[in-house]
Amino acid sequence: MKLKPRRPEMTTDLVSKMDTLEMRIAHQDRTINELNDIVTEQWRKIEMLERKIAQVLEEVQNLDSARSVEDKPPPHY
Repeated sequence: MKLKPRRPEMTTDLVSKMDTLEMRIAHQDRTINELNDIVTEQWRKIEMLERKIAQVLEEVQNLDSARSVEDKPPPHY
């Protein structure tokens, strides 16, 4: 059984396509890593903001409870 010789332009075309795909994958990998870094940083900021909101809410509740004690009339009224 005789094998047909490969056409050199077909091999060159395949190599070119492989190179293009490898470049795209490398670019996509870099983009995924950059997006992951951004998401990680945003998550840290969200957690920090949630802690600050909880702290502010606690301070507001403390102010409300302190104010309600001060605003009550004395017992002899």
